[in-house]
Amino acid sequence: MSGRYDLVIFDWDGTVMDSTARIVECMHRAGADLALPVLDDEAVRGIIGLGLPEAIRVLYPDIDDHGVGRMCDCYARHFVAAEREPSPLYPGALETLAALRDGGLRLAVATGKSRKGLDRVWTGSDLGHWFHASRCADESVSKPAPAMVEELLAELAVRPERAVVVGDTAFDLEMALAAGVDRIGVSYGAHPVERLSPFQPLAVIDALPELLPLVGIGAHIDHEERV
Repeated sequence: MSGRYDLVIFDWDGTVMDSTARIVECMHRAGADLALPVLDDEAVRGIIGLGLPEAIRVLYPDIDDHGVGRMCDCYARHFVAAEREPSPLYPGALETLAALRDGGLRLAVATGKSRKGLDRVWTGSDLGHWFHASRCADESVSKPAPAMVEELLAELAVRPERAVVVGDTAFDLEMALAAGVDRIGVSYGAHPVERLSPFQPLAVIDALPELLPLVGIGAHIDHEERV
């Protein structure tokens, strides 16, 4: 047993993978395909973390179910095309995952991506083997509901007090709070720190390696190294 935790649950986009700008651009392109109103970047950044249909409904409140489906299809087409050149990981991400695993912690992912989307990223990057379990928005309930965290805890037989969620959005931290799980924010993702603070994170870190001492793992990682 390592420190106070047995399980670290990561968000993906904006936390482990530096894909925020790509998500914003693909959402703009999908909206343009359907001649929807032009949105500013901050509006799109604000919905990152939600499942795709939920995000579209927030951005375009008047859209009907058919329009949501068309928008999802357009977004997916643009994102898959863009990911022919995979988004990079944040500096120190792979080394952090390795240090956590070496320290005896189990790792999981709770993401607003679809299962197809996460599997595609993992297949292209060979990252899936780092994680013991994962939940996606299209096979559970979208953040900020606690369902994804609760399902991961049940699958891995971990008590809430022995787990921590790491994420870049208010939706991640609200999900963790609702599930009774500790939470750590990151400052470099989609949402500014002031949106994270109301959910009382244990800390807000500026780089993933800063997570290690917070969960009882000691290691030095060069933050400038990018995978």
